[in-house]
Amino acid sequence: MSNTIIELQTVLQQRKANPTTGSYTASLLQTGEDEIVKKIGEEAVEVILAAKSQGNQRVIEETADLIYHTLVLLVSRDLTWADVEAELEKRRK
Repeated sequence: MSNTIIELQTVLQQRKANPTTGSYTASLLQTGEDEIVKKIGEEAVEVILAAKSQGNQRVIEETADLIYHTLVLLVSRDLTWADVEAELEKRRK
């Protein structure tokens, strides 16, 4: 697993356990799953739009946003990136 993903997941878990005033992540986690999945949908559309009409850097940036919000969803459900990797491993075989 990527160290960056592990580190980000750890920060997100900390924000969930100990919400920090002014933290976007803590705020998103507190608003609930409906808001989180709305953000995932928005970011998915932005990835598509970037792929269709913008350069590679925008695709990278929007994909990073999509992954971040997906991690927030996982953390909100007490799931981890390792759970996703395990599923990908099963599908690879």
